[in-house]
Amino acid sequence: MKFAINTHDLWRLCVVIVIIAAISLIAHVQVAGAQDAPVTTVTDDQVNAIANKLYCPVCENITLDTCGTAACADWRYEIRLQLESGMTEEQIVEDFVRRFGDRVVGTPMDPLLRALSLGTPWLLVAVALGAVALVFRRRRTEPVAMPASPAPTTRYQDLLEQDIAG
Repeated sequence: MKFAINTHDLWRLCVVIVIIAAISLIAHVQVAGAQDAPVTTVTDDQVNAIANKLYCPVCENITLDTCGTAACADWRYEIRLQLESGMTEEQIVEDFVRRFGDRVVGTPMDPLLRALSLGTPWLLVAVALGAVALVFRRRRTEPVAMPASPAPTTRYQDLLEQDIAG
């Protein structure tokens, strides 16, 4: 008995073998990569250390570590996942700022804007104190004008005194 294999069937067989080899290679690489990844245990303290630096997207002036809203719980869980994936604290904060804006950190991340937002109130206080000191200094050094003689009485004062006297 003689088997006849035509070239079309031979090509089909080669393609199937290549596909099976590629799938097994990809599966092997994924399994090997999954086994090499270290399992990182993240504590609540680590999550809260970062959450303390970020502000709630719903409430005003409440940090993530103290807020009880569902949005904050989701963000804390996201911080946990990012820590488990190996991201640093700075990378996590920068990621939140990139996605949600500077309001999540309370102060701008740009050094110039940060300096302006933190320095401007102190500068205004210094200018106000300087103005108050200048006003007190001028009041202290101005001579007080004292009349040398009593002022002459006016016509109305005379009429009032006549009415009172009777």
